[in-house]
Amino acid sequence: MVRIVIAGAGAIGCFTGGLLAHGGHQVTLLGRARILDAVRENGLTISDFSGLSAHIPAADLTISEDPGCLAEAELVIVTVKTTATAEIAQQIASYAPTDAPVLSWQNGITNADTLRTALPDRDIRAGMVPFNVVPKEAGSYHRATSGDIVIEAGQGALGKILNVPDLAVSESDRIEAVQWGKLLINLNNALNALSGLTLQEQLLDRSWRRLMADQMQEALAVFKAAGIATQSTTPLATWMLPHVLRLPTPLFSRVAARMLTIDPHARTSMAYDLMAGRATEIDTLQGEIIALGQRYGRPTPLCGVVAALIRSAPDQALTPVDIRAA
Repeated sequence: MVRIVIAGAGAIGCFTGGLLAHGGHQVTLLGRARILDAVRENGLTISDFSGLSAHIPAADLTISEDPGCLAEAELVIVTVKTTATAEIAQQIASYAPTDAPVLSWQNGITNADTLRTALPDRDIRAGMVPFNVVPKEAGSYHRATSGDIVIEAGQGALGKILNVPDLAVSESDRIEAVQWGKLLINLNNALNALSGLTLQEQLLDRSWRRLMADQMQEALAVFKAAGIATQSTTPLATWMLPHVLRLPTPLFSRVAARMLTIDPHARTSMAYDLMAGRATEIDTLQGEIIALGQRYGRPTPLCGVVAALIRSAPDQALTPVDIRAA
């Protein structure tokens, strides 16, 4: 058993924290009252597309809005959004033991570096969470897509420690390539948010898949110019993804069924953020591609348009024709 603090208990943090607690670890959820009050009242219910259903009573968790709880951590898992990484790093510096490893289970590429800058001489490791988690009823979180967590390799066999039932965790010595591969997939977060569709509806529409493919192709050209290696989070190599997306729907459906399981009601986290009027992570996704394109002289018109549309927060669903016209 390891004492784990989930620093920033939102959807990903509550879901993974719940499974880690269910698997025998002592878990503290550090977050905002808006989320944690529901867990206090109802406990934590976790489910997924495969039929997983588990309930963790509130009494089996430590639930806190006080960063002082970090003082008890043997391991810290950071799950805040990128914009909050610097703040959580300051709290870790103030309270967490210096020998407690810190894992970043966040979207984007720069979070681990932000943590390393703020927390020198600590064991900081990047990670990649491939699946999507959506909130349901109060204190209830549902894993809506498939995939296994990958963390940066290092001492202490952390992958083995964190590998509990229904939460597979492995280690990789190519974590940056894994993260860039995940970012490529996550570029669809914004398109899904703009579409107003579920992921399944979007992926069964060839016009949306062609737009996804064009956006990926744009990013892959930037990666090539920047000398960035990618490692796919699917059985297909990253360079193949745009070609598969452009296939006719019946053929695509057969290929995709072997790559990814998606809950019929799943949407991306950015879709929920956009609907709720919350800040999105567009700057760590399309924004990263745009910045790299500027640095290496590669045009990124599609990523630029998508980012601008997300920032303008349109009040109605868009079509691929709308986006291309923009």
